[in-house]
Amino acid sequence: MTTVSFAEVPTPVGTFVLAMTEAGLVASGWGSQAGLAGRLDLAEVHDADRTAFAVAELNAYFAGELKTFETPIDWRLMSGSRLRVLQALHGVPYGTAVTYGELAELSGSGVPARGIGSIMGSNPIPIIVPCHRVIAAGRGLGGFSGGEGVETKRWLLTHEGYLPPTLLDL
Repeated sequence: MTTVSFAEVPTPVGTFVLAMTEAGLVASGWGSQAGLAGRLDLAEVHDADRTAFAVAELNAYFAGELKTFETPIDWRLMSGSRLRVLQALHGVPYGTAVTYGELAELSGSGVPARGIGSIMGSNPIPIIVPCHRVIAAGRGLGGFSGGEGVETKRWLLTHEGYLPPTLLDL
């Protein structure tokens, strides 16, 4: 029987929840553990050791000390074209961005750019599978459904050095 263990991590962009199965990170997102648990149909266990590595990596990312996550991913919530797109996205490096169309091409999934946007909006593992690194064709930010929306996306892309800091950040 697969089980899940949760960890809530305070971050500069709000409380971030991690859900780890025996195989790896199965889901993450902003808010509370209860909200994330409702999306999963797995028995919950309390296992701080299981979540410790992912928590440490997330803290290092927000401290500016980590650019590549090595937390294993449990892809069970994804299949088909959605899985291919998110696995391609997982390889988009820190400090860079791709357009929805470029990600469609990278994935080889046959999903059009508009469909890529829908997949980004339902990404079950934001930040680690970096949907914030997907931008509009005109190089605008596009949408973002995590945290405080596009402002969270802007913060993450600025943190990674893709966007310059604003005067408010100086």
